[in-house]
Amino acid sequence: MEESTGFVVSARKYRPQTFDDVVGQYHITSTLRNAIHTNKIAHAFLFCGPRGVGKTTCARILAKTLNCLRPTNNIDPCNKCDSCNAFNESHSFNIHELDAASNNKVDEMRALIEQVRIPPQLGKYSIFIIDEVHMLTTQAFNAFLKTLEEPPAHAVFILATTEKHKILPTILSRCQIFDFHRITIDDMANHLAKIAVKEGVDAEPDALHIIAQKADGSLRDALSIFDRIVSFAGTKITYKNVIDNLTILDYDYFFKVADWTIEENYTALLQLFNEVLSNGFDGQHFLSGLAEHFRNLLVAKDAATYSLMELGEATRQRYISQASAITPTFIIEALKIVNQFELDYRTANNKRLQVEICLLQLAGLKKK
Repeated sequence: MEESTGFVVSARKYRPQTFDDVVGQYHITSTLRNAIHTNKIAHAFLFCGPRGVGKTTCARILAKTLNCLRPTNNIDPCNKCDSCNAFNESHSFNIHELDAASNNKVDEMRALIEQVRIPPQLGKYSIFIIDEVHMLTTQAFNAFLKTLEEPPAHAVFILATTEKHKILPTILSRCQIFDFHRITIDDMANHLAKIAVKEGVDAEPDALHIIAQKADGSLRDALSIFDRIVSFAGTKITYKNVIDNLTILDYDYFFKVADWTIEENYTALLQLFNEVLSNGFDGQHFLSGLAEHFRNLLVAKDAATYSLMELGEATRQRYISQASAITPTFIIEALKIVNQFELDYRTANNKRLQVEICLLQLAGLKKK
């Protein structure tokens, strides 16, 4: 992943440049496009949601599109006009970005308010993107309030935050609010697959799903993990080298637990947990993964709930196959046992024994 100017991390290299490039936020991008198409532009937008889901990216695309001199028929920036070129080269005088985490005082807000009065030199709007807006002090919010309520016709504010509840109600009431979703594992894995192709990396689908799961809804985190795995594994990413690098318990452990639970194989269960501990994992991690495994077995019992398993296709088929050999009642009882032991784990004096008793109870389920 080298460019002529040196290495560029994937999160920057593949940062979306159009609304179509944005992953997993169609409800946002389609609304913004319609607003631009019908010329119904709010003077203040508030983008809310978890980190790494595209809030600042969408703010930049919106700002760039609003000032584009020749937007495409699909309402995207042309990337050719003077306004787009100025933005791409980071010297646009019409689009201003402020990080409220480090510029949150009242004096800095007053300086921004002075800028708001200056009309745009190129394009229709002067656009102000304020990231992490919840970090502004109460005095800064109050100084900003009047301008936000009655801005000049050329001014558009795009505020972004991960903590909407910290923003004053008087600010919220003056903004058009957009709530960004956590990006689904399937959407993330599909996006990673496209990037892998562009980078000449041969990646197993199950490996990309593990990366997506580890990212916990943040595409930026997923791309950072992808870079790390490529550095570790080179141009071939397998399920095995992903779980080795990210220190993740292999699904195989949990499939074996379910099989040996049905077979009432106490010895094999205890030996397997000893292996888990020897590999550096703790009991809490193991119990959490085991609970997730039985949950996946339950949803694998019915084709109507297959989509609730956010897994690669090969792993999903393994769950469907194993679930066919276990009754729903057995799975639900197993879930109850594992959940209770997971809740009690932190207060247990002998944590190893706590997990071992859990496994023994699971193995004794069929006798009840």
